[in-house]
Amino acid sequence: MSGSSKWQDLAPRVGSALVLVAVGGWAAWMGGTVFLVLIAALTGVMIWELMRMLAPENGAARVWMGLLCAAVMAATAYLPAQALLPALLAPVLVGISSVRNHRGIWLGYASLVMLGAFGALSLRATGITWVIWLVAVVAASDIAGYFAGRLLGGPKFWPRVSPKKTWSGTVAGWIAAGLVGFLFMANGSAGIGIVVISVIMAFAGQLGDVAESAVKRRVGVKDASNLIPGHGGFLDRFDAMLGALLLVLIVQALTDFLPVAG
Repeated sequence: MSGSSKWQDLAPRVGSALVLVAVGGWAAWMGGTVFLVLIAALTGVMIWELMRMLAPENGAARVWMGLLCAAVMAATAYLPAQALLPALLAPVLVGISSVRNHRGIWLGYASLVMLGAFGALSLRATGITWVIWLVAVVAASDIAGYFAGRLLGGPKFWPRVSPKKTWSGTVAGWIAAGLVGFLFMANGSAGIGIVVISVIMAFAGQLGDVAESAVKRRVGVKDASNLIPGHGGFLDRFDAMLGALLLVLIVQALTDFLPVAG
């Protein structure tokens, strides 16, 4: 790969990322209905992209499944706790009828989108601090992995699934995430455990990235869509965040670590 081609996607990636950070940061800061509407809209778009990859012949299903999942995500703000999991997974089961092939992928990845998106709402409910932390962890891991992978190269992390990802980029992502955790520990937001949790969250994000890469390779597409210049689609941009958010949801269900530390 030549020096120029190695970095040709950097400018559009940075520009698009700045817009996403501005919009997402404003919504996260506002919280409440503003954040709920943003997450519901993102859920609908990501489900639309997933259906676009798995059932390209079924254009109508993409639209109504996206709208259905967005509506369900918005409705979670008004549902009792015991109804949340059935409500989040119900649209996934409904969507099976619209996917002729790759139904297993649909069940798994659509569930990841719904649960990960709800994880964002659940995390915001604990306060803005933890949203900033998780975004910083995933972003630092992604940026460090991007530059280390291109500058250092080396053995591939999982060449059959994601041929561009290297071990150097993967490890650099862990280190960057650990540094973010250290900063949160240093300013008194959490104890030493946040460093370890940050690295684990970065790894969960990397697995989310790899999972989407595996889906795209299986169905033979380069990007989930072309909605974001330099990034492809919203699934391509938020795949790592979905993986980390799913782990956040599990951690919140099993422990009180995040609210106590916050």
